[in-house]
Amino acid sequence: MQIVKNTVVSIDYTLTSDAGEVLDTSKGASPLVYLHGVGGLIPGMEKGLDGRHLGEAFKIKIAAGDAYGERRGELVQPVPRDKFAGATEIKVGQQFQAQTPQGPQVVTVVAVDETNVTIDANHPLAGQTLNFDVKVVDVRLATEGELQHGHVHGPGGHQHQ
Repeated sequence: MQIVKNTVVSIDYTLTSDAGEVLDTSKGASPLVYLHGVGGLIPGMEKGLDGRHLGEAFKIKIAAGDAYGERRGELVQPVPRDKFAGATEIKVGQQFQAQTPQGPQVVTVVAVDETNVTIDANHPLAGQTLNFDVKVVDVRLATEGELQHGHVHGPGGHQHQ
């Protein structure tokens, strides 16, 4: 079966940087399962999977603009330390969930001093070219319920009560 809009797709993948560093993989875990054509994956990955078939194995190279975007300097900013009430120890590399006008967003601490905590709201993979090694392990038509809810149900998805 071919991957087209409104199919449920299961893939095994390994994501590497241009330097060959493994950034993520489904090896040793369940395949990634998603509803194709509804924006559940980064745009470049969906484009790269569109039209593929069950059993195909291939590589996809995705530029930052079709992945998590370019890094944006304005998303790195100091925040007064007192805004982190309840956080007893704040270290570089820690992540926090911030409430923004666009909804919750994960931010990463990049510097800490006496008065400020500098946060970076860029996605950790922003500005990077992503290299995927992919194998399509299953393709099926989405159910009516999956189409209505806009996501996969059952194995790899979730159950509604």
